[in-house]
Amino acid sequence: MEPVLIALLFANAVFNVVVWPRFYLRVAKDPRAKNAAGKATPFLIVHTVLIGLALVLALASLIAAIAALVS
Repeated sequence: MEPVLIALLFANAVFNVVVWPRFYLRVAKDPRAKNAAGKATPFLIVHTVLIGLALVLALASLIAAIAALVS
């Protein structure tokens, strides 16, 4: 069972690192991302926070997977 969990943790980390930065680029280009003055809107801020959290979880998954491999 442990190898399956390690593989899932690695898969989660890879998925988050591959998908979310590309999604951020799309969000940043969206017209709703900035107001007329060029300032970030809540749309951009919320998505940035969510993407940041996803990347933190990716790092946590990677660290957990490595720790499980080493032990």
